[in-house]
Parts: sequence; structure tokens; C-alpha cells
Amino acid sequence: MSRPDTEHTDQPYDFRAQRLFVEEPLGEDALVRLDRDRAHYVADVIRLPVGGHIHLFNGRDGEWRAIREAGGRREALLRCEGRLRAQTAPADVDYVFAPLKHARLDYMVQKAVEMGAGRLQPVMTKHTQATRVNTERMHANVIEAAEQCGILTPPQVLEPLPFARWLAGLDAGRTLVFCDEAAPLADPLTPLKDAVDGPLAVLIGPEGGFDAGERRQLQARPGTLILSLGPRILRADTAAVAALALVEAARQARQAG
Repeated sequence: MSRPDTEHTDQPYDFRAQRLFVEEPLGEDALVRLDRDRAHYVADVIRLPVGGHIHLFNGRDGEWRAIREAGGRREALLRCEGRLRAQTAPADVDYVFAPLKHARLDYMVQKAVEMGAGRLQPVMTKHTQATRVNTERMHANVIEAAEQCGILTPPQVLEPLPFARWLAGLDAGRTLVFCDEAAPLADPLTPLKDAVDGPLAVLIGPEGGFDAGERRQLQARPGTLILSLGPRILRADTAAVAALALVEAARQARQAG
């Protein structure tokens, strides 16, 4: 699990504590009544006893230490005791990808969450293999990954768009990081360091690559940064991790320098 940002910590952070995403408002002495599914998770999966503590977050109100006051498998009541971390804004990074099938898409979504993506945008290219995208399943994977990796704001899952429509609607002020297997090998961090202070869209193509027309459109767009991910052809899910890791490394290098 990645280390949570403790810059805004109000109390010592317990790295062993379980985390649970909830939709309800959080605040001092706020009560969160869990429905049957979440009560079952708390009672039977993580086996949190009455009087035990758990961390709650909702993407709006920061992270709170809560105590289980009552309840069983059908309903459970949690009460917020103190704020652990103030809410921070998510990174303005769109992760844009051609959907994969089943388990590999699950893996890619989970890793994109862990690597700090702010929004997940599926795009349907000419060589995209998956014909349907289960956004509800994607959202469930986002929540699970967010609970495990310590982030405060789960990324937004956007509905799939055709490639041309997505590209036409991309904000002109957002740098598009196009990870192109045909790009010349070069240092990717130096150009990224100049781009990470602004909004980004990181694009990973389908297993068969972009077709010639799509590639020309990407290359012609002003504000497109074309990068190589190295000398080997990576699977799409591996490329996702590599590209987002480069973005995070560039951000840290810029902050340090």
C-alpha cells in the first residue's frame, strides 16, 4: 500500500487500520449507518468488533477515525471521532485508455488508481478489442483500490467515448501525453517535468496500436507530448503503470528541484 499523504494530518496516522469509502457526510460526531452489504463487510469480512476503529473517507470531507458503536450483519453504526487528514484536491490527470477484457481491465483500473489518476476515460479506437465497458465494475474496482492505497478521492469513472469524439472534446489547455511505441527512444522525464504543473491526459492505446489516421490526429494536435516508454513493446496494462509512474516521477523531480 502506498504511503498516505500526512502533510495535513491532525492526528497520528494508523497504517494498520482498515479504510472504508462511504457516501455519507463526515464530521465531528457524525453518524454513518451502514446498509446490509457494508455491515456484512465490516462484521464478517474485516471482523471489526463493536468498539473497534476504522478509517472513513468520502472524497469530500477528508479522512476520519470512526468507532463502531453497534450493529450486526444487517446494519452497523459508525461514529466519527476525529479527523485524520484534511481533504486534498485530486491530481488533474486523466487516464485515457482503450478498454481491455475482464481481469486485465480490472488490473489496469486498480493500478491507475494507485498511481494517482484523477479521472478514468475509456475510448473506443479502431483496434479496441473489448466491445463493451462495464463502468459499474470499473467503479467497484476504483473504490476497492482507493480503500487499499490510502488516497482521499477515488477517481471519477467516465462513460466510454469514440476516439474522435474524445479527442475533439479535449480541452486545448490540457497537455496530452501520447505514449507511442513508434516514438524515438529519449529521456521522457525532462519534457514531462515541464508539463506536470498543468492538467494532463495520459493516453494508452489498444493492444493492436492506433491506426494510421488516429496517429496522425494525435500528432497534429497542439499540446501533444509524444513519449516512448522504452525499447520493448509493453502490454496495455503494463504501459499504464509505466506511463503514470513516469508522470509521478516527473512531478516529484520538479518539486524537489
